[in-house]
Amino acid sequence: MSRHICLAGFALLAALCVADAQRRLALPDPKSCANRVRHSTYRDARGILHSYFFSWEHAPTRSLEVDWLDARNICRRHCMDAVSLETPQENEFIKQRIARGNVRYIWTSGRKCNFAGCDRTDLQPPNVNGWFWSGSGAKIGPTTQRNTGDWSYTGGYGQAQPDNREAAQKT
Repeated sequence: MSRHICLAGFALLAALCVADAQRRLALPDPKSCANRVRHSTYRDARGILHSYFFSWEHAPTRSLEVDWLDARNICRRHCMDAVSLETPQENEFIKQRIARGNVRYIWTSGRKCNFAGCDRTDLQPPNVNGWFWSGSGAKIGPTTQRNTGDWSYTGGYGQAQPDNREAAQKT
């Protein structure tokens, strides 16, 4: 089994984050999928091979500044998805690559459940228990347990992450 992951390490500009209601998740583009770039691979402890695209290592996207949805759509058009950091080993692998590239931050596939079906009791309250990796569907641990990931304590808005910054920037 192989999983393709795209790290969208795009810098954030509030001016680019104004979204209209018509924006949607992109479908894969067969030509882009056939020609996708893989900067690295990683086999996790479960034996699953992950392929990675690092936007900061690719000339056409090196200086591109986009929001979360655009970053994810760039990945999806290439039959990949934004990164889901599901194991400590994968997290460490990605952290090293980010450090080596001197990248300040990246967009991940982390998302807060805020759509139909998110009223389940196990997702309440959503700011604590409603987070998941949209790239894989795996649930992220409660935000009150800071040991579930290398979340910034002072994210882009000065709030501990995950902070749903993308949604805050749209308002």
